[in-house]
Amino acid sequence: MDFFWKQRPRSLMVCTSLWFVGLAALGHAQRAGSNVGNDLTISPSEPKPLMVVSSDAGVNERNAAADLAVYIERMCGVAVELRQASAVKPASDDARRRVVFYVGQAALQADPSLRQAVANVAKDQPVLRADAIVVKRRDHRVYLAGSNDESHYHAVARLLQLWGCRWYLPTEFGECIPEYDQLSIGELDEVYAPPFEVRRYWVSWNGDHSGEKQFKLRNYMNSAFVPSGHILATYVKDLVPEGKSVFNIPIADPQTAEHVAKQVLERFGQGEHIQMGMEDGTYTSEFALDNELKAGLFDKYFQTSVLTDSFMLFYNNLAERLLKAHPDSQAKIGFLAYVNLTIPPQRDIIAAKPLIAYLAPIDIDPTHSITDLRSPPKREYGQVMRRWSHVMQGRVVIYDYDQGMLVWRDIPNPSHMAFREDVKQYRDAGILGVDSECRAAFATVFTNMFFRGQLLWNPDADVDALLTEFYEKFYGPASQPMRDYWTAIYQAWENTVVTEHEYFVIPSIYTPELVERLRQFLVDAESLVGGLRAKSADAVSRNEKLWLDRMRFTRLSFGILENYVAMITAANRDVDYKKAHAHGAVCLALREELTRMNGVFTTYRYADQPGTKIVENGPAWFSGEVQQYADLAEFTAGPQGKLITKLPLEWSFRRDPHDTGLAKHFAGEQPDLSFWKTHQKEFAAPARRKDYPTTEWEVLRTDLYPQAQGVLHPDWQSFTGYMWSKTNVTLEPEQVQERIHLRFPGLFADGWLYVNGFLVAYRKQNPMWWNNDYAFEWDVDLTRKLKPGVNDITLRTHCIHHFGGMFRRPFLYQPQDTTTTVVAP
Repeated sequence: MDFFWKQRPRSLMVCTSLWFVGLAALGHAQRAGSNVGNDLTISPSEPKPLMVVSSDAGVNERNAAADLAVYIERMCGVAVELRQASAVKPASDDARRRVVFYVGQAALQADPSLRQAVANVAKDQPVLRADAIVVKRRDHRVYLAGSNDESHYHAVARLLQLWGCRWYLPTEFGECIPEYDQLSIGELDEVYAPPFEVRRYWVSWNGDHSGEKQFKLRNYMNSAFVPSGHILATYVKDLVPEGKSVFNIPIADPQTAEHVAKQVLERFGQGEHIQMGMEDGTYTSEFALDNELKAGLFDKYFQTSVLTDSFMLFYNNLAERLLKAHPDSQAKIGFLAYVNLTIPPQRDIIAAKPLIAYLAPIDIDPTHSITDLRSPPKREYGQVMRRWSHVMQGRVVIYDYDQGMLVWRDIPNPSHMAFREDVKQYRDAGILGVDSECRAAFATVFTNMFFRGQLLWNPDADVDALLTEFYEKFYGPASQPMRDYWTAIYQAWENTVVTEHEYFVIPSIYTPELVERLRQFLVDAESLVGGLRAKSADAVSRNEKLWLDRMRFTRLSFGILENYVAMITAANRDVDYKKAHAHGAVCLALREELTRMNGVFTTYRYADQPGTKIVENGPAWFSGEVQQYADLAEFTAGPQGKLITKLPLEWSFRRDPHDTGLAKHFAGEQPDLSFWKTHQKEFAAPARRKDYPTTEWEVLRTDLYPQAQGVLHPDWQSFTGYMWSKTNVTLEPEQVQERIHLRFPGLFADGWLYVNGFLVAYRKQNPMWWNNDYAFEWDVDLTRKLKPGVNDITLRTHCIHHFGGMFRRPFLYQPQDTTTTVVAP
């Protein structure tokens, strides 16, 4: 619900009604609802408010009352008296006319009609739970309650929200609590239930849990879930065929379900939810029924046979056996619609009632919405989600990934632009909700979790209005330039054509030009808080200190972004690996400073910080990428090698969707660029390049992978199939007389290298790009393969899904010792 409020200097009144929030202003003749002229006021000159809780209050219920008292005092300086319901004497409070807050069960006991009001809006026959709240005022009493322990807290959070309190990030750093001379309460009569039963995230990897629980509750998230993680191997290890693994079990065999059922039967009968997710990998089965059910179906996204029908038969068989023994059990069985179970069943099947599917959109575009025409993968995922909802009769939870595609690089990766649309699709499909895997790297995900909480509570929430108040509350006097700063980032993400994820997309979004714009916005913002920095420590208010801290956070975040973009520009474009490594070292130092500022900002853990679960190791990690540039520098400036020449930044390029290039001998012919020279301006923008004719050569850069430059199919699909890249390099006689190597420092997909028209080397890459070493390098010995003068270098690549072609500029070098890997022709 939207709400409006006005205030006199440092005062606030809350006034709401069911599905309507009235406009109320102190000192104004107009009042909303039935409390005209009878507003409640909390101020130092008024009687101390009373907070009433039940003696048997739950943990969240009790914390809600305590937190409400804390925030009232923080907002207006008035201490609140807390008392158990059994000790309250209504008559004396009536006489004093002080504000009395009844929280949770105390509210439902004081006014039994509220229990029915909550029940009237709560979801009928929920699968897991029905959350609902009531926020109501009667005279000087305010009732705040919900349908369960967490919902009691949500009711309190709603009142605090109406008073202007916000929690944008975990820990005190992210909370925005206004300060007033007095608080006023007008009409309150609100009963509400969210459409989703599951609204949560969990912290993975090295993520810092500080402030997590409070942040979730204050943003209307809950703890409802069914365990569904990777555990199936535990139950089927005795069924592994000889010489095989747990990924080769007979899935659809009724005996498999019987074997598993015996192991969980007692727990199911006791009402315990059963975790039954498939392992994190690709299953294959030669069992006769599995072969029949997979029917040659192949998933293009995971390059694997589709085994969904086999797994659904297994899960239904399992549920049938458990229900036969315990027909009244309310236990649920959670499983993952994951990897070769992601594509929904192809046969007519409905899932048994105990089953809950967690649909995991692995490697699916996280940047665009389900309704975005520029993202066929995301639109396909929308159809997958709706089909699963039908099969499961709505018992689907989206296993959402919001660690962000750039989480290992600590660079902002906003997603609310897509989620604001997706959440409506989820609601309309009738699913249970969203459970996000978040690495709690808030320098990357920033406000993503805040918006998830708000939108899962109310999918129609006004995101633009929430953003407007965010800048004002979070940055104070610097709000306008910080609005410009973040809006530029959000627009860059919204306008991108990339549907891939991971850090390889960074140069397509965070261009040097964007970095310079952001720099100026940040400078303008810092100038507006300069006066606060000049104040003495005891003269700075709590909110002013937070504004300064947030500007420091943003400056460190920008420092990482600025140096990262400079690093990859030096490496990918300029083949200057020493410079790249230097910028990378600055990045890592800034990341450590950011982590020491607050552990929730990154997943990095410095040496003396406890709780490290995963050690950064290899080029997939931020530090590993920086080290990769140091290693590459040894091939251009010793001791491993000496740079001979950089190959051109721009190469001739040809799409080959029908694989005709071999027969036409593209490797031995000069590219005809006449069409490109005439029409290149028409196709300059990445969004237009998808329509470039595949029958013509064009020009492409080598410092950014082709799809990010707009090499797409006309329907916006990432271009798949064969691609040809050609360039010339001129060499002196003395250069070709020495040992000479060609190094591709960044190359996706299978590759065939031709020199002067003849094949000289082949590089095989594992089908799924993430199953490779993340260095994505290819070093080819071209000794005695090159000639003095002009040489034709041709690269043929094959992309099966996305991420194809070069993304770092190749170079020729002279090896300086015998340790260099030589690829034989």
